[in-house]
Amino acid sequence: MTLHIADRVVVFDYGEVISLEPSAAARAAIVEIADADAEPFWASYWSHRDGLDRGTISVPEYWALVAADTGSAWSASTVQRLWAADFTSWISVETEVVDLIAELHAGGTRVALLSNAGFDFASPFRFSPMAQFFERVFVSAEMDAIKPSPGIYLEVTDGLGITPAQLVFVDNKKINTDAAAELGATVHHFVHAEGLRQFLTALAA
Repeated sequence: MTLHIADRVVVFDYGEVISLEPSAAARAAIVEIADADAEPFWASYWSHRDGLDRGTISVPEYWALVAADTGSAWSASTVQRLWAADFTSWISVETEVVDLIAELHAGGTRVALLSNAGFDFASPFRFSPMAQFFERVFVSAEMDAIKPSPGIYLEVTDGLGITPAQLVFVDNKKINTDAAAELGATVHHFVHAEGLRQFLTALAA
């Protein structure tokens, strides 16, 4: 099966669009490694995430900030285990979405990725099996901006050689799709794979 959307580039978010939301078991495993109370751990985890995604703090610096907030004194091996457990919690994928991306690519539709993510995700995005479908991979840490900043979308359209009106953007956060829509992009607020398929099929028609 193929999907052809002419004269557009379909740009996908990664987290909770292509990837599944981290499972409760994965989250519990991370907290167990941290040996910290869950509520302050996750509050700190998310409060420093924008800095990681902007590339203004490194991965070790990120975990040092979380340690400081939670009163933890993690060994080097514990930090490595935390990073590995966190990283792998985001690797499981929504199979139908990956297959949709493959169908778009097979149909000759231009496809790209735009993710708010740290430097550590850049190589996996570019060298995983699904990378074969992406014309370009845009990682926020390499761009000095994060969604929903208008500049990040303009950097993507410039890099792809298109106008914002030729951008089709898919993201699970409405604030991000709204920002792209304000620039003239066609957007889809992702809720589930069936809705995404209906949206893409309508565009292809």
